[in-house]
Amino acid sequence: MHRRRILQGAAATAAAALLPAATRATAATAGDTDYPDAHWTPATTSNYTSSNRPSAYTVNYVIIHVTQETFANTIGIFQNPAKQVSAHYVVRSGDGYVAQCVRERDIAWHAGNWDYNTRSIGIEHEGWVDQPSYFTNAMYARSALLTASICDRYRIPKDRAHILGHAQVPGTDHTDPGPNWDWVRYIRLVNLYSAG
Repeated sequence: MHRRRILQGAAATAAAALLPAATRATAATAGDTDYPDAHWTPATTSNYTSSNRPSAYTVNYVIIHVTQETFANTIGIFQNPAKQVSAHYVVRSGDGYVAQCVRERDIAWHAGNWDYNTRSIGIEHEGWVDQPSYFTNAMYARSALLTASICDRYRIPKDRAHILGHAQVPGTDHTDPGPNWDWVRYIRLVNLYSAG
């Protein structure tokens, strides 16, 4: 019996060594997300600031972004130390899959404004501002569930004064999520999915 356990352990270790490094890291920390429906897909630590929010900084906003990239390319950018950018979450267009790239206690570099970075959670959405076909029902629904959860946990009002587009951040030159983002629908869904 003892020998069988040793062999099983050796086989599991050998199998794990064959997995790509990113897969091993994700599997090892899969339970380490702030939102239960998210999948841990970590950004490089070179692309965000470690913190202890909400103790260090109050979280007052959710900032909505559109990636201007594919989902896979966005994850790759967040994992590239030379890029110096990240967001807490990325939502995939086709199925609403949610990846968490930065822990909520940490400061993602997404807003282009340090003050807003310290006081917000950033959610990227796969797609392009001028291609509304990327804004699928699944993406709106899963993103709204995520935003409702964040708002409930940090007591953020579920309105347009607190759920902002990247274009609303002072000093930004970004236009996302753009004119094709359906804010009325999105805020309605956030409030519908709210726990409170």
